[in-house]
Amino acid sequence: MGRARPSLQELIQRRENAGFVGRRRELDAFRDNFGLPPEEGRHRFVFHVRGHAGVGKTWLVRRLEQVARQEYGALTARVDETVGSVPEAMAAISAQFHRQGKEFTAFDRRLATYRQRRHEAESAPDAAERPGPSTGSMVAARTGLAGLGLVPGVGALAGAVDPVPLAEGTDRLRAALSSRFRDHKDVQLVLDPVEALTPLLVRELSEAAAAVPWLVLFFDTYERVGALLDPWLHTLLTSERLGRLPANTVLVLAGQTRLDPGRWGELADVVAELPLEPFTDAEARHLLAAKGITEEPVVREVLRLSGRLPVLVSTLAENPGTSGDLDDPSATAVERFLKWEPDPVRRAAALAGALPRRLNEDVFRAAVGEEAAGAGLFGWLRALPFVGGRTGSARYHDVVRAPMLRLQRTTSPQRWSEAHTRLAETFAGWRETAAGGLDPRDGWKLDAWSGPRLEEWYHLLCARPSAALPGALRDGIDACDAGPAVARRWAATLAEAGEDADSEEVRAWGRRLEGALRDERRRGIEAMGLLLARAGLDTAGRAAAHVVRGWHRRSAEENDAALEDFRRAIELDPEDVRAHFGCAAIHRLTGDFTAAMDALDRVDALEPGATWVQRERGETCRRAGRYEEALALLDPVIEADPGDHVALGSRGRIKAVLGRPREALADLDRAIALNGDYTWALVRRARVRSALGDTAGALDDLDRAEELAPDTPGTLGERGDVHRFAGHYEEAIAAYDRALALDPGYAWALGSRAMAHEGLGRRAQALADLARAVELNPGYAWAVAQRERLLNSPEGGRHDGPV
Repeated sequence: MGRARPSLQELIQRRENAGFVGRRRELDAFRDNFGLPPEEGRHRFVFHVRGHAGVGKTWLVRRLEQVARQEYGALTARVDETVGSVPEAMAAISAQFHRQGKEFTAFDRRLATYRQRRHEAESAPDAAERPGPSTGSMVAARTGLAGLGLVPGVGALAGAVDPVPLAEGTDRLRAALSSRFRDHKDVQLVLDPVEALTPLLVRELSEAAAAVPWLVLFFDTYERVGALLDPWLHTLLTSERLGRLPANTVLVLAGQTRLDPGRWGELADVVAELPLEPFTDAEARHLLAAKGITEEPVVREVLRLSGRLPVLVSTLAENPGTSGDLDDPSATAVERFLKWEPDPVRRAAALAGALPRRLNEDVFRAAVGEEAAGAGLFGWLRALPFVGGRTGSARYHDVVRAPMLRLQRTTSPQRWSEAHTRLAETFAGWRETAAGGLDPRDGWKLDAWSGPRLEEWYHLLCARPSAALPGALRDGIDACDAGPAVARRWAATLAEAGEDADSEEVRAWGRRLEGALRDERRRGIEAMGLLLARAGLDTAGRAAAHVVRGWHRRSAEENDAALEDFRRAIELDPEDVRAHFGCAAIHRLTGDFTAAMDALDRVDALEPGATWVQRERGETCRRAGRYEEALALLDPVIEADPGDHVALGSRGRIKAVLGRPREALADLDRAIALNGDYTWALVRRARVRSALGDTAGALDDLDRAEELAPDTPGTLGERGDVHRFAGHYEEAIAAYDRALALDPGYAWALGSRAMAHEGLGRRAQALADLARAVELNPGYAWAVAQRERLLNSPEGGRHDGPV
């Protein structure tokens, strides 16, 4: 059986490679690296291709990929801005390796499970169709309750929770995931696909690498995908937490900007910088000669129009004209290209295709009109030198798109506005179809909704910048509520629309918001401040901004400021459930349990009968030490919903404190059976098992907890206690040492380590640890008592551990 015929894309790439000229220095550096073994100090694991738009970065990346495959037998994969998440990037790598004969069977199977489980989570029935509160089921999601650690056991997932289940709210998360998916690994897969999928991908890469000389992974348009992929790639290069990359792996990053020095500075010795400049005169002439263009007046005109930018040299080389066409020295490269295209339908399609930020055939049809979209017009457009991207989606090169937009905007402002309005309406229709009536505040967490929404705003802002801006800013409150990644995409949309519409007002807002959202740890705090100060929000908008900023301040541990935001929101909207619950959360955190219960009373009045409110009441009573009252509140919650693992965990902890370890163990067992990744409950069950003499079981629980949340001082302190109570003093001290290395101010671990030292007869070390513990926390009564005991009783004696 003969070899299958090449695809259209392969033929296009062959032609591009055949016409490749220049970049000898960069190609030689890349080739030379394959001659150096990974152990050699001069070997580079990362190449960074950098340069302004149009200098040929993508062109060079494709040539480097060809060199790696054909000359050095490498397996390769290329990722660009068409991916919208780290799992999508991993899927693209797997798919491309598959086409080269390397199947990532285990990874692909798990990826398919992730997509199916995510789809099931997204497709869960609307709250109105299920029993239970509607607003209440969304409260925890919008507050970021789970990610902020306010729900016991979920804090370890902070910052890694996928937006899909959070859009369902805490109650729906429990119902749609923990109960829906029998395997707790599926729950974790949906909550944190990067942590779950990456080790599988790395394992598959390692197996593939064993059979070939090199693996080369290319990441193009890094100025767009870097914010998404940078943390993941940096972790892969600097840590073995997600797996061990094979040593014969090389990464190639290509973008317009320098790599973040704060993240990549430590890797300078393994990164090779390949800065690109426009073609030299000789390189540009070489390319033109390869296309058969040697007439000197035409060559000079192409060089003038293109500025020797490879993408424009290539574009003009396809339609060079003749010396008789050189009658307008002020013409731009784009205008000359359009002039030389003889078919008016194609000229119009090239212009209309520039209006959307990204193109697939559906978007192209909406841009040019159904009638004009036939006759293979999209295929023709995809083959143009300035249209990049692979199967399914495409993007005009910025160097070409910008003047095309400017030409249309200035030639006919009315047609410009009408075209963008039509595109906005198209994306709005797709968004509404995908959402199925989902609350917009929660739609931002779903790609199927947020993607079309951003394009809708882009086109509205291009069509009528001043009129659309207030709505786009108001919608941004909910975008920021959905998390930093979504917020940054929203801000970038404003900045791009301002640039493309030449609206300084919109452009300035976009840039200010991008700057305000740069520090992911601050989430939307500064962005909400900008909106509150300058956006002219109405009362409802101001209340919403205060609530979002309040929860983001809570995540940054700015509790006083968060409380002030929640109070201001209540002044503006006394019925805002999230604001009242925010007050309850802050009061509980700071130990003002009476105020916390008062705030929950107000939530209960707004959400009468909601079980989640009663659970929060029970948890508040537990934190306050009112254990019998807490049990009275939690028992009905669990009776109403036996699958509420959070309530079960809280009740289990209470029973342990009350000296009922067997009952505590039963509740904690049920909670963990419902959610095997329930870190909080695993640590508490370890404590109960240790008290019951099950040292092995306790250590198993702590092993699992450390897998879920590595390097957590509290978990290591618990490990120390398990060993100490079992008489394993050296192992206990090793665990306390690790905890204190992570947190030198951990007074509790110092007190516990003192007892282990005493168990080994090291009285001086024990006294030193107790002295330090009391110095750190003068109110640490247990440590004070133990120090007095040791000072007054040289022989020491048996004792309980610190509490």
